[in-house]
Amino acid sequence: MKRRYALTLATSILLACLFIATSIGDSIPQSSPSSISPSSGETLYLNFSTWHPSESPEVQTVWIPMLQALGERSEGRIAYAIFDGAALVSGPEHYDLVADGRCDMGYATLSWTPGRFPLSDVLSLPAAIEDKETATDIGRAVYERALRGEFADVLVLEVNPCVNSHLWTKEPVETLEDAGGLRIRSPGGLQTRCIEAIGAVPVFMPLDAVREAMEDGTVDGIVTCPSMIQSFGLAGVADHCTLISFGCVGEGLFMNLDSWEKTPEDLRGIIEEVCANPYRTTGGMTVETYDEIMADLDESGVVFTTPTPEEMARWHAAFQNVTREWAAELEAQGLPAREAVEIFREECDENGVSFVAFPPEWR
Repeated sequence: MKRRYALTLATSILLACLFIATSIGDSIPQSSPSSISPSSGETLYLNFSTWHPSESPEVQTVWIPMLQALGERSEGRIAYAIFDGAALVSGPEHYDLVADGRCDMGYATLSWTPGRFPLSDVLSLPAAIEDKETATDIGRAVYERALRGEFADVLVLEVNPCVNSHLWTKEPVETLEDAGGLRIRSPGGLQTRCIEAIGAVPVFMPLDAVREAMEDGTVDGIVTCPSMIQSFGLAGVADHCTLISFGCVGEGLFMNLDSWEKTPEDLRGIIEEVCANPYRTTGGMTVETYDEIMADLDESGVVFTTPTPEEMARWHAAFQNVTREWAAELEAQGLPAREAVEIFREECDENGVSFVAFPPEWR
């Protein structure tokens, strides 16, 4: 049941060259899979960047369809070029790429810049979210209630806590003792503390460096979601998966403020409608998508281990202690971290999501 996605690396390289030769918001050659023929009225040209690989389901089932939806709903007045696979800058640079106006719109992972969005780290606490549409509903609600102050330099279209990550390793891990001393690639955020809490050693590195690092023994495993294992070809080195809810990372879709100001008034509503929850708009990255990815990984030979309920409770207790310590540290700095945690818990409850890192005595 292998899925193949069409956009090639060569396309991304070509687009990057076009980007370098073109200023933001200017009329650029249409580079999307389907050409947009603008109707009457002022046309908006958007450059969009993401670190997701060209052939990933994120690009093929979310970002391209989202951009196409902007064109269709605007009757051709919103045109775009997409730069995927970190063609313009590395993954951690994507927020600044948008904030400083080098790109009009982009997808950035907040947890890759530790300390910059301290309260938004709440989105990276372990919670068992199974699809991106639900993740975005939760993230947007938490943003509106607790996180607005951290994003003054961009227009936030949506933020989300991604989906459930697991522990992927070269050797089987069934207990906390098995995890002790392992070097595990961390995506940043509170995942780093969670890795430390299980007795392992967190190592931060780009996703595209993980395969080689696992092959040469630099790291023993990775905490990430199933789609990243598939998109970055890690199933061949991460042969074992421990099905523990690690949560994931905080990330989101952002637009440059100057680009937003230049957007014709009648097109702003279309952008907000389409991009407020791009996964609902496109039907991409659903529960079914993740079930298919897990089935593909199983077929490729990955061995999945589900810890006993008693063992799982030990891991969750470790994660709950991470929440307590993180909240206490930020509260000491004058930041309302506990309130943010409680808001995240309320929104998880509202959406039927188990927030496994929530300290039970806080209820």
